[in-house]
Amino acid sequence: MNPDSSLRHSIPGIFLCVIFLWVSGASADATPAEKAVQAPNGQVISVKMIGPITQTTDLQIICILKHDPAGDKYIEAIEDFNQKLHRLLSGLRDRGEFAGELGETLLFTPPANSITPRQVLLIGIGDEKEITLGKLQLVGAIAAREAVRLGTSRVSFAPALRDQGSTRVDVGDGDAAFTTGWILAYDTEKKLMDQGLSAPTDISSLTIEAGPKYFEAAVSKVAAAVQTATQMLRGRSQASYMNN
Repeated sequence: MNPDSSLRHSIPGIFLCVIFLWVSGASADATPAEKAVQAPNGQVISVKMIGPITQTTDLQIICILKHDPAGDKYIEAIEDFNQKLHRLLSGLRDRGEFAGELGETLLFTPPANSITPRQVLLIGIGDEKEITLGKLQLVGAIAAREAVRLGTSRVSFAPALRDQGSTRVDVGDGDAAFTTGWILAYDTEKKLMDQGLSAPTDISSLTIEAGPKYFEAAVSKVAAAVQTATQMLRGRSQASYMNN
């Protein structure tokens, strides 16, 4: 394999061409607003004005705060999510069976007639008082690697921190950090596949869900994160991981 081929296929042209696409539909009421950008490794990363209970996706990922024994907060999208799942999320947390520690994961299949995603992956981000953009980037990396393991094609992510009562990080900045972690980790996974070290799979799209209040800022900051991460990939070695 030509060591430069992966990067050439990942990043078309000399510069990343960021193209926003309005998703058209029958009417503004029927189709949620969505803007997308072409990302490395043949992916499309979009920001969509939708919540996790109605998004059509192979894998819905949600970032979850560490359980607070004094009481976890369930607001708007997270409250709807919990209720539609017959309080599965609160049941797991209250029993101490999913604490939400940083990097902790839990995968489940939603019960019939509850929510639209085919599978749900919870990723813990730890204590609310200790949230950083670096931890959100780590969540992005974990998300990409777990999605590859599962062989999913369409993935969606809801940070949902505001809906758990946290205002510690800006929503758009958090989405950008997640996107950076995702792109860098997925690039590593693709290189492992190219070198015959991992089973081949392609994730065609990542959708980041945002509420109306945060949509435009998320679009701008996610697009900037794609550009930055793409530049970072250009600085990576394309040589084999193994010394022959």
